[in-house]
Amino acid sequence: MNDTNVSYRVLDRLTEEWDALTPEAQKAARYVLENPADVGVSTVREIAVAANVKPNTFVRMARQVGFDGYEDFRAPFREAIRKGSISFPDRARWLQDIRKSGDLGGLYADMVEGAIRNLEDTFAGIDADRLKAAADAIWSSRQVFTLGVGVMNANARNFTYLASTGMTDFHAIPGPGSTAIDDLAWADQHDVLIAITCRPYRTEVIEAVRIAREQGLTIIGISDSPASPIIRAAQHGFVVAADTPQFFPSSVAMIGLLETLLSFVIAVASDEIVDRVETFHRRRHQLGIYEGEPE
Repeated sequence: MNDTNVSYRVLDRLTEEWDALTPEAQKAARYVLENPADVGVSTVREIAVAANVKPNTFVRMARQVGFDGYEDFRAPFREAIRKGSISFPDRARWLQDIRKSGDLGGLYADMVEGAIRNLEDTFAGIDADRLKAAADAIWSSRQVFTLGVGVMNANARNFTYLASTGMTDFHAIPGPGSTAIDDLAWADQHDVLIAITCRPYRTEVIEAVRIAREQGLTIIGISDSPASPIIRAAQHGFVVAADTPQFFPSSVAMIGLLETLLSFVIAVASDEIVDRVETFHRRRHQLGIYEGEPE
């Protein structure tokens, strides 16, 4: 294998072979999935230490996914680094200036840098074809359920709210006083579940995805690692970067991805969705919900 498209060849192959890997090989695969940039610059011994496995584990893992050995496995990652290196000197100087701007300048710079990096890392790993495939599944479905709990609940409900201005049968779950499993009781192969969870992964989301798959739903999984259980169970999986200097996961890239996915749904939809959105907002003006005249 000598394809340099690491994201869609090597990493996808690792997730496809996940269940067939030994527990130790899964540890090695998880490290690669979550730290692909390290592969291109690390020897087999160095990366084995970082992943807390033996070097032979990486060799066996590489062979299992179609390579002759670790060096052959590492080659596409090195090529990707060589072709994709980008520097941002102006941004670096700007961030340095922020750090000098007072007692909280360092925190401000760290948060800004983290948000920008999360967006770049997220969209660098996603292409338009994958977004279109997920958007087609959403538009052609009977019902769409968006599932997020904890901090992800707000992200799921925001996406549902925006989508509902132009589409019917969009449901944020769990509903008040319900559970996600109950809300999916009558869903089937005609429906889509968009499931969202980041580490530490919520068990109710994982269980809902499992049951949804049994019932035949199309799963769109959004999480922070290719090794996430909902990504591995999804027909359409998207990994978002959620790193932050603070204790809570960042939602910047998550919101960016959801907004982009929704824009793709609108792009692949029939013309009626535009009429629906216009009708929705015109009605709000008529009811006095918006201030001023419609534009």
